[in-house]
Amino acid sequence: MQSPAPAHPIHAQHQVHVREVTLGLLGCGSVGSAILELLERRRQTFADMGVRIQVAGVLVRDASRPRDVPRGTPLTDDPSFLNKCAVVIEVMGGTERPLELLRPYLCSGRPVITANKALLAECWDDLRPFALAGQLYYEASVMAGTPVIGPMSTVLRASTFQRFQAVVNGTCNFILTRMEQGLDYPEALAEAQALGYAEDPPTLDVGGFDSAHKLAVLARFCADGRFPFQAVSVQGIEHLTQPDIQAAAARGERYKLVAELMRTADGKEDSWEGWQAKVHPLSLPGDHALCSTAGSRNAMLFEGDECGPLLFAGGGAGGMVTASAVVGDLLDWLIGFPGHVPLHGPEEGLGAETNCG
Repeated sequence: MQSPAPAHPIHAQHQVHVREVTLGLLGCGSVGSAILELLERRRQTFADMGVRIQVAGVLVRDASRPRDVPRGTPLTDDPSFLNKCAVVIEVMGGTERPLELLRPYLCSGRPVITANKALLAECWDDLRPFALAGQLYYEASVMAGTPVIGPMSTVLRASTFQRFQAVVNGTCNFILTRMEQGLDYPEALAEAQALGYAEDPPTLDVGGFDSAHKLAVLARFCADGRFPFQAVSVQGIEHLTQPDIQAAAARGERYKLVAELMRTADGKEDSWEGWQAKVHPLSLPGDHALCSTAGSRNAMLFEGDECGPLLFAGGGAGGMVTASAVVGDLLDWLIGFPGHVPLHGPEEGLGAETNCG
């Protein structure tokens, strides 16, 4: 398969000339709206690269509903505009509908930028061939605008990976912080829902499944490119009580919902191919690196033999924070970088065959 990068990468051009790049956007919630705003803010950046971004269509459920988007944005409930797009950004969420829309598009050899961790985690068998071909860009799918996938898919591969621990769900962070301040779990959850931090029902967040999606995505860069979502053991925070929180505080510790991946003995219960992946509440020493996170901030402690311990921390949610990573992926594609390629065997890699049949 031909590289999905532009025919004339920006860095290879000797003379800047403006060319139009048609872009499609699937979804226009808080993240989608922020992407459209950031594309406007960075208009000069694209112009300096010799590019003019033309939004061909924005797929929404109700095109008549008022939205806070730039004037003239082509909102539509008809996905036919995808046929004329050079690149597509997907932020609609869910799994079945995005896969239905994106699979034919990917089969045409064109690139997709997505922030959808559920799609990547649960539909990996369908998407992996396209990732191996360099067509998938998904920095925003884990820790939003805090770059972890980029380093893990490139420079950190030179270091022998041992394990990582990560706090990647802001809703649980908020609830646990409020419980430390004296609220019972039901009260803290109700407050999170009232403030819009938690969905109704909130199971995806408080049950640990959002963190598990992100863990599966990361595992494919440091454990095995085939790592299945089903191999992640998941326990949420619903069972934690005030006595649990108070007992941890008395020990100088704090509870965090931690996603962790580590090497383990083959055959060990809950392991897959020599790796153990789990999401669970952990009582950590108060000075632990992950205890510095609060609110929607995320953090990951990565440990490799050669690189040593590395801490990544920053914004892990929010429309503009996520949009910054999405637009960053768009810039990478325009420059000519391939997408985020997972670990693979010698028979695979860029140019791998996709299952388009």
